[in-house]
Amino acid sequence: MKQYLEVGKIVNTHGVRGEMKMQLWCDGVEFLKELSTLYLDSNGNKEVKLSSVRAQKDLALIKLEGIDSIEKAQEMKNKVLYCNRDDAVIEEGANFVQDLIGCYVINAETEEEYGQIKDVINHGSCDIYDIESWGKHTLIPAIPDIIKEINIEYKVVKIIPMKGLFDED
Repeated sequence: MKQYLEVGKIVNTHGVRGEMKMQLWCDGVEFLKELSTLYLDSNGNKEVKLSSVRAQKDLALIKLEGIDSIEKAQEMKNKVLYCNRDDAVIEEGANFVQDLIGCYVINAETEEEYGQIKDVINHGSCDIYDIESWGKHTLIPAIPDIIKEINIEYKVVKIIPMKGLFDED
């Protein structure tokens, strides 16, 4: 399991005092507010202190210690920020997207394998798992009627598919 997880990407500056707009790849501004330290690399070597976080539409406005001008903020543009999974607080039974990617999706009743999770998308009501098998992608909603078990340790997600979901054309 990856120790350092992507939380978002700096997409622009905001104002002249070093505030930056961040595209969120995590659960939202409230998740970020729980963190005091972020990292500029996926190994946790380049640490930055998070001074403030606030919402602006579908983005977060963040301030990092040491970034106090538009010029310094401009240098951060397009950088991905990471958190240490040990610092993150998630609800019981919830999983990090990074842990779901690569999991094998199998039928909970027949053990038939459907493919691997390649991405997790969310457009509002629930997560959608993008399952790839032999170059073909199938999108399934991550709802209790379908998802029966998630075992991150064994990289397996057991499902009961909706009728027609994986049937051949």
